[in-house]
Amino acid sequence: MNSQLYIQNRNTLFWCALGLLVLALFPSSASAHQETGTVWGFRSGFIHPLTGLDHIAAMVAVGLWGAFLGAPAMWVLPVVFPLVMAFGGALGVLGVPLPGVETGIALSSLVLGIAVAFGTRPPLWVAALIVGTFAIFHGHAHGAEMPKAANATTYAIGFVIATGLLHLSGIGFGLLVRWPWGQKLVRLGGGAIALIGLGFLFHFIPA
Repeated sequence: MNSQLYIQNRNTLFWCALGLLVLALFPSSASAHQETGTVWGFRSGFIHPLTGLDHIAAMVAVGLWGAFLGAPAMWVLPVVFPLVMAFGGALGVLGVPLPGVETGIALSSLVLGIAVAFGTRPPLWVAALIVGTFAIFHGHAHGAEMPKAANATTYAIGFVIATGLLHLSGIGFGLLVRWPWGQKLVRLGGGAIALIGLGFLFHFIPA
C-alpha cells in the first residue's frame, strides 16, 4: 500500500510539473514575435530563474529540504518561497536598494544545501523564516533585472511559475528519502548544492 501511494504521489508530481511547464511555455512560444508587453514580460520572468545556476541550486534545495522534513514542510516551504520572492521582486522593480543581494543568493544555496546534507530538522516556523529570508534576495534580483519593456505583473507570474517547477523537481528528488539509500543520495545532493553556494560566495563559480 505504501509503495503504491508513493508511486501515485511521484506520478502526480511529474504530471503537475509537466503540465505547468507546457502551460508556461505555450503562450511565449505562440507569440514569440512580440518582444514587448505581457508576453515578453511573462517569458522573461519564466526564463530568468532557469538561466542562473545560483537560482536553480537554491530553489531545488528548498524542495529537497521540504521533502526531507516531510509534510507539512514539503508544501509549506515551496509556497513561502515564491510568495516572499514576489515581495522581493516588487522591491527590485521599484528600485528599493537591498544590500548584499549576491551574497544573500550565494548563502541561500550554501545554508540550504548544508541543511539538507546534515539532515537539519528545525521547527517549521524556523525553516519557513530561513527560506523566506533568502527568497527576498532572489526576488530582488529578479525584479531589478526585469527588462524595461516588460510588464511587471506578468514578469512576476513567470518567475513564480518557474520557481514552482524548480521546487517540484527538488521535492520529486527528495521523496527518495523514504529509503535508506535514497536518504544518502538526497544528502549528497544537498552537499553538492552547498558546494555550489560556496563557489558563488568566494567567486570560484561566476554568477
